[in-house]
Amino acid sequence: MHALVLGGYGAVGALTTAALREAGHTVSTAGRDPRRADRPCDLAETGLRGYRDALDGVDVVVNASGAEDPALVSAATDRGCAFVDATATTDYVRALEELRPRSPVLLSVGLAPGLTNLLAAAVHDHSPGGDPLDLAVVLGAGEEHGEAATAWSLGLLGRTFPDPATGAPVRNLTRGRAFDLPGLGRRRLYRADFSDQHTLTRDLGRPVRTRFGLDSRMLTAGLALLTRVPGASRAATGIHALGTDAWVVLAQAGRARRWAHGHGQSRATAHITAWAAALVEGLDAGVHHLHETARLDDLPEDLPLTVGGADRTG
Repeated sequence: MHALVLGGYGAVGALTTAALREAGHTVSTAGRDPRRADRPCDLAETGLRGYRDALDGVDVVVNASGAEDPALVSAATDRGCAFVDATATTDYVRALEELRPRSPVLLSVGLAPGLTNLLAAAVHDHSPGGDPLDLAVVLGAGEEHGEAATAWSLGLLGRTFPDPATGAPVRNLTRGRAFDLPGLGRRRLYRADFSDQHTLTRDLGRPVRTRFGLDSRMLTAGLALLTRVPGASRAATGIHALGTDAWVVLAQAGRARRWAHGHGQSRATAHITAWAAALVEGLDAGVHHLHETARLDDLPEDLPLTVGGADRTG
């Protein structure tokens, strides 16, 4: 398999490129920097001529660039290339789901969404029904590449999104709830607009709600306060040094709980994405999510993470 990794020399992209090569795949990197990209191209170029040229001989495009443009997907799939994207942005996911691609497109392939989707599907199998399923996402703010995760969380401040089950407006980083998290103990987390809850509410037929925090209790509490302060997302920067590189994702409903945890979310995201990229070869044309193509038990044992679970009795 020949993979073209967009942003293949960035924080997650370089790790994804390395993981794909370790798995025996041919990999080319793409991006604007001609010194670091195997196939230099500007992903914001009008007409995407350079990007289209970079697709020659490629089987699958892996988007690790952060660019969220459906035209990138259409250009690839029109050439017969599959497309893999780990985005967590709800509006972008919805836009991709409206496409009718000629090749497979695989979404929800990182930690959240991605691993959270597999955990939720496993919980749903063990505890079916229409009662709410809760997702917890804790990202490490202090890892080497933690600034990107912190910047994404700051971008949530002050924004609202429709609850996936009721449509009622929800302000990001409000409506806190306590979770018992492996390795981190009891933490209070807050609603956040990750795309997984929207996809899973639809596909599982039950309310799914994602709550989010950073590994630092102080930092998480600060975000919950700042979400009501106008302009806070532009003012709050440089806080990543307060945390560690620990991350945890968890799904729970009824008596079932499944979780995964590790250190270094960029590394975990990269390895999950690389594994998922190899799955597209067996998929039909169209838009797919990871929980539709794989199960939690399918995760390779050598991924840099630990998976666990428990089913309460009585």
